[in-house]
Amino acid sequence: MSASAEDTLGAHANGSIGGLLRLVAGQVCLHASMAGMRMAAPLWALQHGYGPLAVGFLLALFSLSQVFLALPAGRYADRHGLRRPVALGIGASMLGGGLAALFPHFAMLCFSALLMGAATGAASIALQRHVGRAAHDAQELRRVFSWLSIGPAVSNFLGPVCVGLLIDHAGVWLGGRAADHNGFVAAFALTALAPALAWLCVRHAVELPSLHTDPGAATPSVWPLLREPLMRRLLLVNWLLSSCWDVHTFVVPVLGHERGFSASVIGTILGAFAFAVAAAVVRLVMPLLAAHLREWAVVTGAMVATALLFAVYPFMPGAWSMGLCSVLLGLALGTVQPMLMSTLHQITPHALHGQAIALRLMSINLSSVLMPMLFGTAGVVVGVSVVFWTVGAMVGLGARMAWGLQPRALP
Repeated sequence: MSASAEDTLGAHANGSIGGLLRLVAGQVCLHASMAGMRMAAPLWALQHGYGPLAVGFLLALFSLSQVFLALPAGRYADRHGLRRPVALGIGASMLGGGLAALFPHFAMLCFSALLMGAATGAASIALQRHVGRAAHDAQELRRVFSWLSIGPAVSNFLGPVCVGLLIDHAGVWLGGRAADHNGFVAAFALTALAPALAWLCVRHAVELPSLHTDPGAATPSVWPLLREPLMRRLLLVNWLLSSCWDVHTFVVPVLGHERGFSASVIGTILGAFAFAVAAAVVRLVMPLLAAHLREWAVVTGAMVATALLFAVYPFMPGAWSMGLCSVLLGLALGTVQPMLMSTLHQITPHALHGQAIALRLMSINLSSVLMPMLFGTAGVVVGVSVVFWTVGAMVGLGARMAWGLQPRALP
């Protein structure tokens, strides 16, 4: 990260680059809770006899609440900044994990998914808005969003791995067997406790000056931005790429369960996907890409690579080969979010940053509501391999559209 970016972010987050790292750490704690629940809840459902369609429905609920709450959360962040939205998200996430631990039934897991999805979405909007406003130019935007993307990357590794280990071993420690009732309760309890650590990281962050000086003034609307072709193109490309995350999250537990993998192995495969983003892309590759490549070139390359990997993934016979594919997918898709967020901030008026981020999140999660249920239905009818191939073909065909993501400032 450039010195000016570090100084800017540090000045707004308690005086040093440590302030930004605390924000990232807080995001890790909160997002890891949802990532762990997204793996534990489907495994619980599969173990209790529910099929792929039910699993798809359960995963869709993590996104359903964000569809309806994203824009209100964006307006709330535009009005109130960082700490208040994050605090509300932490409380909702702890409640969701706690209810799942106390009442581990399918209906309660569905309610927990709604709560934890809403919590993570609202907090992410506030964090992305805060960091984006602190950057001065396009190159700094790419770099700071690369740093911020460490949070979901690390949490998508820690959440599934830690939850998988608890599912497999907590029951044994308590005198039972692997993946028994106690193992799942312990895993759900961890998802309830992890968000509390997020508040310790975020509570001292210094708010940026508000752009809404008149409390009684109406908040500007984000909907006119949809008339801009570049915004529509960005949302469509983002939808295609987010479908890749959804299909990977859905298919890996189903394939792993069919092939007899343990919960910890499945969690490690999912975690390897995210760890590649954190360790390789974000910390090493992204600063180089930010300095020498433009957003549309990086996104186009990522889409082509993802299409090729989706074509071969179902042919991988064992855990090691599936893990390798997960790592390569993480490397490809890990470049995408910082580039798309940089483009979004460049084409959006400052007073609408929170709502624009929310609009992007809403479009992603509307897809995430529908796609897992579609994946579940397709998995029953034609098999999960066809799901992989279909999404891969869509992403490959959409690569040409990504080449047109050349930002120009909106009036």
